[in-house]
Amino acid sequence: MKKRNWKEIPISSIEGIHIGNAQYPEGSGCTVILAESAAVTGVDIRGGGPASRESALLNPLAANDAVNAVLLTGGSAFGLSAADGVMKYLSEKGIGFPTDFGPVPIVCASAIFDLPCGDRSVRPDAALGYQACLNAGNFRQGNYGAGTGATIGKVGGAETAMKSGIGAFAAEIGGIQVGAIVVVNALGNICDPDTGEIIAGMRSEGQFVDEEDYFLNMIKTNDAYAFEKNTTIGAVITNAKFNKTELTKIAGMAHNGFARTIRPVHTMFDGDSIYAMSTGNKSCDLTTIGVMASLVMSEAILSAVKNAESAFGFSGYKGN
Repeated sequence: MKKRNWKEIPISSIEGIHIGNAQYPEGSGCTVILAESAAVTGVDIRGGGPASRESALLNPLAANDAVNAVLLTGGSAFGLSAADGVMKYLSEKGIGFPTDFGPVPIVCASAIFDLPCGDRSVRPDAALGYQACLNAGNFRQGNYGAGTGATIGKVGGAETAMKSGIGAFAAEIGGIQVGAIVVVNALGNICDPDTGEIIAGMRSEGQFVDEEDYFLNMIKTNDAYAFEKNTTIGAVITNAKFNKTELTKIAGMAHNGFARTIRPVHTMFDGDSIYAMSTGNKSCDLTTIGVMASLVMSEAILSAVKNAESAFGFSGYKGN
C-alpha cells in the first residue's frame, strides 16, 4: 500500500452508519449499511447486468433524496428479497419516509451473482436481511455477509477462478472521513494499483493469467469465456455534506477505484454498482472527496481479496 497523507480508521467509526453481516454457511449472505438518520445517497451503475432494487429513487430527478439503508447481497436477483427483512426491521423501529399511513423505509439493494459458489438453492432472504440488521456493529471482512460466495478471475471458468469476499477501508483527513465497502465478485483479476502486479484472479498451471491478453487472444480463436454472471458492488460513505447529484458524481469517481484495481472491469456481464452516502455536515470540495473515494475503494478491493479464505473448492488469497 502506498503511503497516503491520511489516517486510516475503521469504517465503523464513520459517524451515522452501522454495518452488519449475515450469511448462510452453504454459500451466500448479505451485508446492510444502516443510516442512523436518513443518508442522502447517489448511485452510479456501470456494468451491463445489474440486479438492483429502488435504484431509480437515486436518480437526481427523482423526488426522494435520502435512504434508510443500503443492502449488498448475494443470490443474484433472488437475493434482493433480503431487503424485505431490512424493511421489516426499520419499520418495527418506526424508521422511514413519513406518510399518513406510517413511515415507509427506503432501502436500496444490489446483488452479486454468486450462484456457482456453494449450494445455489440457498439464497439470502427476508430472514437473513433482518438478521444482518440485528448484527449491525459486528462487521467482518472476507468470507462473510455478501462476500460469502464471491469469486474472481472467471474468464476461464470455475477451474481457474479464485475465492474473494467483502472488504472495507476508511481514512480521515482534517476531520473529513471517507470509507468504502465492497463485495468483489469480478470477472477480472485483482491488481495492485501502484505496480500493476496481479495479486489474485485467474490461474493456470500455478501462474496468474493476464485476462486482458486472454480476451485479445479470443479475437483470433473466436472462443467464448465460461462465466457470464459476475458483478462488483459497493458503497462510499462520507461525513461530508453533499446533495444527491453531487453524490452521484462522487460514486462515478469511485469507479476509478474499480478501474485501477480490477482488470478487466465494467463488462457487459458485470453489474458493477457503487452507492455514495453522505451522513454528516462537514464541508469539503466535491472533487477532493471523489479522488479520495477512488483511492479508498481501491484499498477496500485489495482488502476484500486479501481477507478471502479458501472455500467451496475455490482457493483464497489466505490459502496461497
